[in-house]
Amino acid sequence: MTDTIGFIGLGVMGGPMCRNMATKHDGRVLAFDLSDEALHAVEEAGATRVATVEELAEQADTIFLSLPGGPQVEAVSAAIAAAASAAGGRCSLLVDLSTTPVEVARSVAAALAPQGIAFADAPVARTREAAQKGALAIMVGASGAVFARVKPMLDMIATDITHGGDVGAGQVLKLANNMLVFANTVALAEMMVLGEKAGVAPETLLDAVSKGSGDSFVLRNHGRKAMLPRDFPDRAFSPEYVLKDISYVFELAQQTGVALPAADAARSYYEAATRTDLSGRYFPGVIELVERGAMAPKARKGEAA
Repeated sequence: MTDTIGFIGLGVMGGPMCRNMATKHDGRVLAFDLSDEALHAVEEAGATRVATVEELAEQADTIFLSLPGGPQVEAVSAAIAAAASAAGGRCSLLVDLSTTPVEVARSVAAALAPQGIAFADAPVARTREAAQKGALAIMVGASGAVFARVKPMLDMIATDITHGGDVGAGQVLKLANNMLVFANTVALAEMMVLGEKAGVAPETLLDAVSKGSGDSFVLRNHGRKAMLPRDFPDRAFSPEYVLKDISYVFELAQQTGVALPAADAARSYYEAATRTDLSGRYFPGVIELVERGAMAPKARKGEAA
């Protein structure tokens, strides 16, 4: 029997993921979002819109979430559980593609279990372009049986899928991934500005380093596509979203007793960005903070803008 898939959250990443599922899935794909424009886009790919979360929970076997963070995931999962209980809905598996605190994933799984709804945390990595191409990387926390069930559906939106372990493991892996990206972006920003001040063109620096041991995903993607041309659009992954994810990293660090001084230093860049014209724009824009000298010690103490 082919599952009816439900999808909630059709934003920058969720919209392309839902469209890929609607195009590739043999069964029905139902979609819910507050944006009529986003719903229209997935309808063109073959999805069917529903009016409420409750209606989706009544009709879908497996529901995917792509939401801004932990509070939204908790609220929507509670609504799904209530609908399933009250209406005898079909939903038996909830898959969260969002990035949340590890403890949120585990508490949501515990809350859903009495309703007979299994749970997997499956946060996604890579860019909007990767989401459009169905070439994301996904890290999954779930039982072996749940992972086996969900993997064919994840194959519709990803090229690399890792089963990290039980519920919560997906978020641990995603938070580690994101913190490395955020810190690498800061380091690359400093080196690009340093190289240029020392007489080496930034494009030359990127070309040279990409052939050496300093090569990275951040260099090849954020460096070349955003930092080099200074292309930092609005409504992309902003410093504010970075700080949301970093807060989850430090929440986990506190719970595990691990000190993260390097991560704390990187965090200061994104905090500074939110107080400038880079607020709300694509996070690799932190390179402009380095150019402006905004991260010099005096500036960090509030003595310079």
